[in-house]
Amino acid sequence: MIQKYGNASWQGGLRDGTGQVSTETGVLSKQDYSFAKRFGDVKGTNPEELIGAAHAACFAMALSGDLEKAGLKADNIDARSTVNLDMSSGAPTVNRIHVDVSATVPGASEEQFRQIAEGTKQNCPISRLLAGSAQIDMTAKLA
Repeated sequence: MIQKYGNASWQGGLRDGTGQVSTETGVLSKQDYSFAKRFGDVKGTNPEELIGAAHAACFAMALSGDLEKAGLKADNIDARSTVNLDMSSGAPTVNRIHVDVSATVPGASEEQFRQIAEGTKQNCPISRLLAGSAQIDMTAKLA
């Protein structure tokens, strides 16, 4: 079993407090986050952004592996995962995630690429984690 971790600390109330988030590797080190950064227009990180980054990174890496299983090798894969935080129910809920992926894959047809990307959408570890609580859809295209 492989284990990775992140840390967070929070000081103060929900709306007036602030927090810091860090990763095991130190890539994020006491990065500030707050209510305004999460729910308002203040620049800074937030949990949904971090989920999106983790999902995009996992998806791109898994797609590379799935392409190789099909005898193809990508020159480049760009993935973006947009995490939607629905506020309509009164309880903020991540209910939808959209993946945009574009890749340069010599020898791949558009249809072949889309089929492989669809499999990746179903099977990358972070997609599997998120699929239980959010609808995941995707736009995939060859560059």
